[in-house]
Amino acid sequence: MAPTKTKRYWGTQRVARVLQVTPATVASWIDQGHLKGHRTPTGRRRVASADLAAFLHAHGMAVPNELQAARERPVVVLVEDDPGYLKALVRTLEREAPEVDVVETSTGVDGLLEIGRVSPDLVVLDYALPDLNAVQVVERLLDTSKRLTAPVMIVTGGMPAAAENDLRRLGVRAIVNKVDGMGVVIEAMRRVLQSRMVA
Repeated sequence: MAPTKTKRYWGTQRVARVLQVTPATVASWIDQGHLKGHRTPTGRRRVASADLAAFLHAHGMAVPNELQAARERPVVVLVEDDPGYLKALVRTLEREAPEVDVVETSTGVDGLLEIGRVSPDLVVLDYALPDLNAVQVVERLLDTSKRLTAPVMIVTGGMPAAAENDLRRLGVRAIVNKVDGMGVVIEAMRRVLQSRMVA
């Protein structure tokens, strides 16, 4: 079944109905930067479907079905502090999985911010980051939402066995070693995304 085509931009009236506030409040939030939006050449404010869905997620509010179907391409947040590996992985993804949108970050905190902003379909985490390790990142994801909606996959150059056990206990779907090569990493990502679409 083909996904239903939804409107990509919402006006303040529709956003106000979803958020149960007045259109003036929505306009004010957009102007103050609380809700990501833009103005059309005629001065009307518009909010992209994905930005409204991210706002609802971030504030623990229910996301209407018409918004959940809004994303046409899966979004993956990559959290990797090795610039060379990150660049190679992004390049490989562009070639091997052009249907995926990628958001890149290099620290655990930036990763958490982007995950909150875009509500990705998959999070790919390096184990050892400059500020937090993967266990700490996943624990924070669970703390903030009380339910981890995006599957998490770890790509690592190695980690302690105890950390691997902790990650599995926290619900991490896949752990892949960098030395296995990019092909194995991409294939694992595809499997996790596929299982999410089927679920």
